[in-house]
Amino acid sequence: MPFSQSLLPEFDEEMKNTRRLLECIPDGKLDYQPHPRSMSLARLASHVAQVPSWTKFTLDQEVLDMEPGSKPVILESRAELLQAFDQGVAEARQRISAASDDDWQKIWTFKVGGTTVISMPRSAVMRSVIMNHLIHHRAQLGVFLRLNEVKIPGMYGPSADEKSFMDAHAA
Repeated sequence: MPFSQSLLPEFDEEMKNTRRLLECIPDGKLDYQPHPRSMSLARLASHVAQVPSWTKFTLDQEVLDMEPGSKPVILESRAELLQAFDQGVAEARQRISAASDDDWQKIWTFKVGGTTVISMPRSAVMRSVIMNHLIHHRAQLGVFLRLNEVKIPGMYGPSADEKSFMDAHAA
């Protein structure tokens, strides 16, 4: 089975789960920051919303060289977060579907100011730098939301805010 075809079901499931969490973002709490060294809720949610769009850099070019001190884009509402996320997911899915196994085996390099930060096959970039990275920050986002008394949807089963499948069938 081609790598793209084996990746797409996982990609679709993780994007569905991520969108469910982004839908919970309260517009009135975007300035929330649990610790001075933590990102704000707006910054973290923006990061989560934008990670899928990195797929285009991974598959459209072999080297991404960012300027030092580049500032992140911080989205200002749940609607903007969902729009950016949905656009990034659609673009990513299209690129994943079109990528060949040869495309996935090519080395992709990320640099900052000409200094290499990572250099690995695109398939590894997709799994670690995009998918695993997204899941990591999605979990952080869940904690930020929980600290603001926002009910969290389950990702791989019911959350503590949802009636568990087992409880529903115990009666």
